[in-house]
Amino acid sequence: MTPFRHHLKAVFLLGLPLAGSYLAQLSIGITDTVMVGWYGVEELAALSLATSYYFVLYLLGSGFAIAVMPLVAAAIANEDRVQVRRVTRMGVWISALAGLAFIPFFWFSDPIFLALGQQPDLSLSMQDYLRIAGWSMPFFLIAMVFKSHLSALEYTQIVLWSTLAAAGLNAFVNWVLIFGNLGAPELGLRGAAIASLGTNIVLFVFLAAYAALAKDLRSYAILARAWRPDWDAFGQVFRLGLPIGLTMLAESGLFTASAFMMGWISEEALAVHGIALQITAATFMIHLGLSSAATVRAGNAFGQGDTVNLRKGAQAALILSLAMVGLTIALFLGIPDLLIGLFLDPAEPHRDQLIALGVSLLAMAALFQLADAMQVMALGFLRGVQDTKRPMIYAVFSYWVIGVPASYVLGFSFGMGGVGIWLGMAIGLSIAGLTMMARFWWGTAANVPRPAEQI
Repeated sequence: MTPFRHHLKAVFLLGLPLAGSYLAQLSIGITDTVMVGWYGVEELAALSLATSYYFVLYLLGSGFAIAVMPLVAAAIANEDRVQVRRVTRMGVWISALAGLAFIPFFWFSDPIFLALGQQPDLSLSMQDYLRIAGWSMPFFLIAMVFKSHLSALEYTQIVLWSTLAAAGLNAFVNWVLIFGNLGAPELGLRGAAIASLGTNIVLFVFLAAYAALAKDLRSYAILARAWRPDWDAFGQVFRLGLPIGLTMLAESGLFTASAFMMGWISEEALAVHGIALQITAATFMIHLGLSSAATVRAGNAFGQGDTVNLRKGAQAALILSLAMVGLTIALFLGIPDLLIGLFLDPAEPHRDQLIALGVSLLAMAALFQLADAMQVMALGFLRGVQDTKRPMIYAVFSYWVIGVPASYVLGFSFGMGGVGIWLGMAIGLSIAGLTMMARFWWGTAANVPRPAEQI
């Protein structure tokens, strides 16, 4: 029986670089927010809602990439290298198709924003941004497939360092194109879109080349006969990945709905909402990294039919996540004005007013840190044992039947404004976390099939 301290160490060593890679990926969005925020508040408001819209579609499509991780982990536990290649290759297929299918939703986004109550000038700016940045979607999704593949094989260091390099590249191109440095034209919001597109293309090329050509990975022949369909593996990835994507869509939809509601209040409220979301997303990436590590560990245990180590690994991941929750709450309540101020131009005339609103939103974010961590960790466990359909139902109910209506009622009917909108999000996240944890501990974790029983 594996000692508990070994589980703690394994989750930490696997989760830390994954968390770092997620933070590096997020830093691309944070860099965009900071630099565009320095450029102008109107541009920041447009970027905030445009990127929320982008990530709704991205998260739906990324379910297929995420599905590759537990499938590869289970195949590794069974020493099935052919299965590793099959599911990764079909993950690339599905992700490419999904990314291309989303392009029209970016190209013709202006009418969608207008129908959702946004101002005409703001809607047009968002469409201009998305008509450029939207082309990055296929590259972004396929890069996610290779990240999942490499993570499941525990090559997490290359995932971390490649994403950090991409973040640095994005920051440099932003500096050049947003502000017109080094003789480049001053493109503002469009410059940020071009930087994101170029960064995602470079990251995709590097990860694909590494997965295919690295010395220790060549035996997987990951791109061998990449043009040939494998409908059985295609179906495995699709059936596991679609509920994951819909689950993530339900959650991201909660946050996107909150962004639209903040836009109904004012442009300034929407801009501060975007800043507060970036800060909370940064802390969430730690939990996401631990959740991904838990998925790999659970996938290995699931592949071997090992219930005891499955539960111990999950307990270790939870302990690490709870420690991060405590630290996050201390930061959000201790130095909220400093955190919000990092994203605003010191010369901004409404700086004090914007910081005050941001401080109140971070106070609400401190309330739902435990709930947010709980639901993402539960999802990591459930994905590891390839249980994705029931969590999807829980997510839709928690976020759309409870969370979104609660945000609207508290924000507008009760006149609580942005604070009420965020409190409604906290309620939805709490319901999701409780139901998903119950599903894992009293459902799938107690009934793991032996390898011969798995499909």
